[in-house]
Amino acid sequence: MTGSHLAENQETGASLAGSAVLTGTPVVPGVGYGPVIRPGGRPDVPVDDTVLDEQARGPELEKFREATSVVAGRLRGRAELATGAASEVLSANAAMAQDRGWLKAAEKHIAAGASATSATNAATEQFVTMFTKLGGLMAERVTDLRDVRDRVVAQILGSPEPGVPAPTVPSILLADDLAPADTAGLDPNFVVGLATSLGGPTSHTAIIARQLGIPCVVAVSGLDDVAEGTPVVVDGIAGSIVLEPDPARATQAVSDARAELDRVSQWAGPGSTSDGHLVDILANVQDGAGARAARLTAAEGIGLFRTELCFLDRDVEPTAEEQAGIYSEVLDAFAGRKVVVRTLDAGSDKPLRFANHADEANPALGIRGIRIAAQNRGILLRQLDGIAAAATATGSTPWVMAPMIATAAEAEAFADDVRARGLKPGVMIEIPAAALMAEHILEHVDFLSIGTNDLAQYTMAADRMSPQLADLTDPWQPAVIALVAHTAKAGAAAGKPVGVCGEAAADPLLACVLVGLGVTSLSAASAAVAHVGAKLSSVTLDQCRAAADAALKTDSSTAARAAVTALLA
Repeated sequence: MTGSHLAENQETGASLAGSAVLTGTPVVPGVGYGPVIRPGGRPDVPVDDTVLDEQARGPELEKFREATSVVAGRLRGRAELATGAASEVLSANAAMAQDRGWLKAAEKHIAAGASATSATNAATEQFVTMFTKLGGLMAERVTDLRDVRDRVVAQILGSPEPGVPAPTVPSILLADDLAPADTAGLDPNFVVGLATSLGGPTSHTAIIARQLGIPCVVAVSGLDDVAEGTPVVVDGIAGSIVLEPDPARATQAVSDARAELDRVSQWAGPGSTSDGHLVDILANVQDGAGARAARLTAAEGIGLFRTELCFLDRDVEPTAEEQAGIYSEVLDAFAGRKVVVRTLDAGSDKPLRFANHADEANPALGIRGIRIAAQNRGILLRQLDGIAAAATATGSTPWVMAPMIATAAEAEAFADDVRARGLKPGVMIEIPAAALMAEHILEHVDFLSIGTNDLAQYTMAADRMSPQLADLTDPWQPAVIALVAHTAKAGAAAGKPVGVCGEAAADPLLACVLVGLGVTSLSAASAAVAHVGAKLSSVTLDQCRAAADAALKTDSSTAARAAVTALLA
């Protein structure tokens, strides 16, 4: 039985003779088998109501500042060694460890006589309460912030750094949720499967697991009752966790899945259906190292170059010259090929220290993405200058797109700035209003790129980090697919390309649906490129169109996935 057959079998537990089957949302395909491991315990924050005298407060403040500096340094060091989404998330967490608002809150508690550990916890819970009430993308930061707190407290106490144990045999990691710093450090040779109680298809855990190629299922009920050491199978295609499976059958399922992976890895491009309909298969990257790694795959170019890395960990804005150096690395890695650069996507859960973000009641719907330019136009213009300088230095003509565009007027203003620098302008479609107005937006730009992560969140009015709402933020939702269809149709009418660079493009089955809708390029994490390309090469354009029609006729993500599976799996 192959891994793909497991997805079709509704009696997965029975087929593997397991004692029970837990289900969740599948996010990274593959099959893993091994004993359960769990993250190590977090440090206990000492309960201490003692009010320190004046003389003790100074040393306590220094202790706190030193600990935050050490933790931030460690996270930055890991970010430099990582690539792609892992590097981006680790850099953001390093910035969080030295966030001025959080630091000031803790220092205020110390000034009032609290110990360094008590102040760290009090400041954290203050921000946790605020982020939780705000919801949306801000609520996503709660896990990250508590992870930073635990690392700072452990440093103050001289305790071991918290995190995931390093198994010596292939194991399955189960957890409520994982901090990005933990997920980014996983060794896929020993952590061969991952399942969490929380999270959604576009959570940091899911995105990094996809980059690492670890089979992953999120939003799984009942994981807390699975004891460490229990043998389990994680099926990242079916979205199932099989407890105590028959060892021989489980081993065979893993072997079959690996054979399928080996077959897929032989795909060398270019992207096309079996009857020759061409589709660009591209990679998502965020720095030069990630681009060079993507160059080793069959990716035909870069469909999403996230430029946030050179901004998020900075106290002052990087100069256009500094930015040009960073951008040149990516353009050099794919010299002569398509590279789509996304301008700064900050704000909300990714604040800039130097941008003086105002407090907002709902940051996820506030000043983020292109809207920062309305508050500080110079940030955008200097970034475009840096991109233009990199283009000149490398002899490239990158495509440049803006995030969080909502109106045709915003698209027009951005396009004017981009064209003034000899670059090719486009915008991201992440807001339902932009999808519905795609015809008008295309009057001003040369291409569109659909960011399905945010499009799903905003379409369904559902926090993508909420496990209770994971089915709503599933990109298989027919309402999301309908908006993609409308956008692709507008692109075809205008004779302009429409790509997808959200996590939906990393799902081989959904990628076929997107092509059937008229999408012209698919951009995914490097680890997913071969999976998507190989699947697309096995079907005809008519099959993709039939799958798209079937998905659009359903009324739920489950029904859409089942309808397409019946046609293409």
